[in-house]
Amino acid sequence: MKVTSKALRRNRLTGYTFLLPNILGFLIFICLPVCASFLMSFTEWNGFGEIKWAGLSNYINLWSDETFRISLLNSLIMTAVSVPVTLFLAILAAVALNKGLRGVKIFRTAIFLPHITATIAVAVVWQLLYNPTMGPINGILRSIGIDNPPMWLASTQWALVSVIIVSIWHSIGYYMVLYLAGLQGIPKDLYEAAEIDGAGKIAQFRKITVPMLSPVIFFTVIMGIINSFKVFDLVFVLTKGGPGRSTHMLVYDIYYTAFQRFEYGYASAMAYVLFTIILIITLIQFRGQKRWVNYS
Repeated sequence: MKVTSKALRRNRLTGYTFLLPNILGFLIFICLPVCASFLMSFTEWNGFGEIKWAGLSNYINLWSDETFRISLLNSLIMTAVSVPVTLFLAILAAVALNKGLRGVKIFRTAIFLPHITATIAVAVVWQLLYNPTMGPINGILRSIGIDNPPMWLASTQWALVSVIIVSIWHSIGYYMVLYLAGLQGIPKDLYEAAEIDGAGKIAQFRKITVPMLSPVIFFTVIMGIINSFKVFDLVFVLTKGGPGRSTHMLVYDIYYTAFQRFEYGYASAMAYVLFTIILIITLIQFRGQKRWVNYS
């Protein structure tokens, strides 16, 4: 018994030793900065001078800050539009490509490729596509008789729409792969039984595919919302929050406040408001998933 106990302790020590680098990395590079930024959110500091205690004033001032309100609204609009459209198109692509057709792997790769392409490169390419005078998008629109096509990234009305389009195009492949994995786990005999009962393709999709995919849908909805609130690199390269403040997002506003205006305490308060919003939305989803997610 003593030998077994010593061997068990030795095995545990070996396991913890292998885990130690990751644990130290998590504590130093994630846990410590998160705690420090939380404390910083109650202060006024420009990164160089004296740190002044501000209490709750940063959080209170946020709601009278017009730029913050615009950024929050833009982030909510992007989430409300991009998440359902992206997931709907991804599930349609997954269903269409979940077949043993010739060349299906090529189409899967083509749809997934934008997701593994560097976001900066994607944004630069779409800048060229959106060019109002020489871009191919407006060239096609003019060729079909539209004399005054949108200015896209240069227009306060179309800039946010343009960013949403790029975000959807860039994300579909990732969610398509998740749905493909879920589809391939659905027993084929369910569809065979439905066909015997006279159910058509649409009925099979509604009654079999969607319920059986509900755990994957639940996961992708959560990840989609989190990712849409975290959009930064697309906005930074495509518009830098402009024109005006039409594409100011919360994460871009946090970056701008911290590293352009050097208001680190105020930016930290913004970050924790963003965290709270995402946390509340996620908790609501976990509370509601019991009604529609099927784990059987």
